This record gives sequence, structure tokens and C-alpha cells, in this order.
Amino acid sequence: IFRQHSNRGASNRTVIIPPMTPPLLGGLSPARFLREIWHKRPLLIRNAIPGFAGLLSPAEMRQLACRDDVESRLIQGSGSDWQLDHGPFRKSDFKRLPETEWTLLVQSLNHFLPEADALLARFDFIPHARLDDLMASYAVPGGSVGPHLDSYDVFMLKGQGNRRWQIGTQSDLTLLDDAPLKILRRFKAEDEWVLGPGDMLYLPPHVAHYGVAVDACMTYSIGFRAPATEELAHGFLMHLQDTLALEGRYADPDLRRQAHPGEIGRAMLTQIEGMIARIKWTKRDIAEFAGRYLSEPKPNVFFDPPDTPLSQTAFDKQAGKTGVALDPRSRLLFAGKRFFINGEAFTPQAGETAALRQLADRRRHPAPLPAALRKRLYDWYQAGWLEIGAE
Repeated sequence: IFRQHSNRGASNRTVIIPPMTPPLLGGLSPARFLREIWHKRPLLIRNAIPGFAGLLSPAEMRQLACRDDVESRLIQGSGSDWQLDHGPFRKSDFKRLPETEWTLLVQSLNHFLPEADALLARFDFIPHARLDDLMASYAVPGGSVGPHLDSYDVFMLKGQGNRRWQIGTQSDLTLLDDAPLKILRRFKAEDEWVLGPGDMLYLPPHVAHYGVAVDACMTYSIGFRAPATEELAHGFLMHLQDTLALEGRYADPDLRRQAHPGEIGRAMLTQIEGMIARIKWTKRDIAEFAGRYLSEPKPNVFFDPPDTPLSQTAFDKQAGKTGVALDPRSRLLFAGKRFFINGEAFTPQAGETAALRQLADRRRHPAPLPAALRKRLYDWYQAGWLEIGAE
């Protein structure tokens, strides 16, 4: 069934794409998906990636969850009884688990698995600045994270096994008391499906959903950033603090004696108001902040410079044959003539711009490399921000 609705008097009913249509977006072009679905209504696509069996095994996921550079969580429970534990875990932690009702989550799988990074590249019809990461979920029968809603868009792609999804739009957002997760107390399902390997469910923000593993299964969630207004405002004020320079100092050469020494006088308040009012910003300031903020890696992200880096000459020779690619943890964005990588900003030199835009868009640049760009790329290679392409 393909239930489609006009944007006029828009319905929030889920659009369902049948399995015989082309993959990923189920026959919808990216432009149509963005126009009719994105941020508006759920989308269920059967067989979005035909033959998709997943990116890693449960054992490999457990190995990742034991690493101290991987963000992982273990969730146990159902109903109103839940337990949340954060990694890194020990192998013995998994041996003590029951056979049902637990879920292991691993964040930023794209930082550690090339196949996960390649999967994210299929979603490049969404700006890179909006992308968060790819999260992997392994759940045993009955495993779940409870009924909840998210403040961001997400695609949930099924790997091995089967998972029952229920979704609904509801105004009752009451949460369970004393639960370690934000779980809805009263969830009301409006639609329900069982998703198997290769199926995908897209959910816009604030659609309540409840996924429960039918059998041992894995799900890959492609999530997108949606910073809160308060978070952006705080970040921008911090940016202004680092970049703003205001001359002058408070002065009152015409000071008059006050009847109440403890009072902050009107003249003082007026002068302070005038001093504060000199704080202004431009569209360029906003773009500079946005570029630095949106390219800044998460606090738990660290880069690994090469143990024995190539010389500039050797780098140029090898990269000139194979091209280069951004490290999966790197974020390269641009706004106008300014470029931003991992929180740092720069203006390209002559001859660099076109190649840098290609590297930002595709996250790789094939051989040959522009001569004007080689010194900058070599610096990024030494910092661990860039990799030489494979032979």
C-alpha cells in the first residue's frame, strides 16, 4: 500500500512504500522525499537496501562496547522497570545477562567501521552539517529502550532479525518517574509493523515510537543533529566572548552624590545599557560561529596521527596515485569562501577552493591532487584528520 497525502491540510499518516519499488527511499527522489516527507511524516520502506544483512556481528559489537574510546550503553527491562549502564564493559558483563529483554547500543559506528561510513554516504541528500552519527543496536528477544520520542530526525535500518515497531502521535508526554531513560508513561500506538532485514523506517521529530525485538536482531540508526535554541545561543555567546573586542571603560566624571549610596543609580544603568548595546554581530559572524560549531567533533572524539608519518614528498607521491579521504571522525564544511574543519576556520588560497568543496561534499578527493592543496592536506594527514586512499 502506498498512502500518499498532499501537503495541503497535511495528514501525519505514515507513507508506506511497497517492496517492489527502487531501494533506499522506495522510489521517491531525494527532492520529493525532502518536499513531502522530511520533518513532516513517517515513512516505512520495505526492502530499502535489498540483501542487507548488517555491518557487524553481535560478537563484534560486544568487542566495540568493551573499548574505552567507544560510547556504549546497555539497557535492560520492560514496562516500568528499567536499568541503564554505560560502557566500557567487560566481557564478563555480557555473560551474566538474561536471555531476554536487554539491548546493547554503540554510538558513532561510522568512526570505527568503514562499511558504516560508506552507509552514511548514501544519505548525503541531507546536508553533512545536520548529520550526527550511525548508532548500532543489538537486542535479544523482548529487548527494547521503551516507548519514547526523539527531538531529531532518524532513519532506522534493519539488519539481521526482526523488530516490531509501533508509532503514534500523542499529546500526553508524561514520563515514567525515576526511570533512567525518558520513557513515556502512557504510549498509544496508531500504526504497527514488523521490520526485517533491509527494511527501513524514517521518523521525523516528536513521533512517539516503541521498538521491541521479536528475535535477536540488529538495527542501524542514522541520526541527525537538531541543536536546541538555548544550546546554540550559549555557544554563540561563548563564540562572541572569544572574538569580540570592545574598547572603553565605565566612567562617571559628572558623578553626583546620591541620597542612597546603596542604590544603583539611573545614570549608571543608562551608561551600562549603552556599553552593552555596542555588542553587535553580522551574518558573517553567524556563519563563522555556525561553521566552527557544526564542524566541532564531540568531546569524546580523538584523532590518531600516524605513528611514522610519511614525508611531504612521499605523501605527495602516494596520495597522487590513490587520492585522499577525510578520516571518518573529521567534519569539513564550508559557508561562502570560508571553510571549517574540526572546529577550525580558514580561507583557502588561490587554486584550493574547488578541490576543497569536492572533499567536503564527497569526503574524498581522487587522484591527482591539485598542487596548491598538497601542503594543507599533508598537515591534515599529520594531525590524523585525513587518510591516504587505498591502492
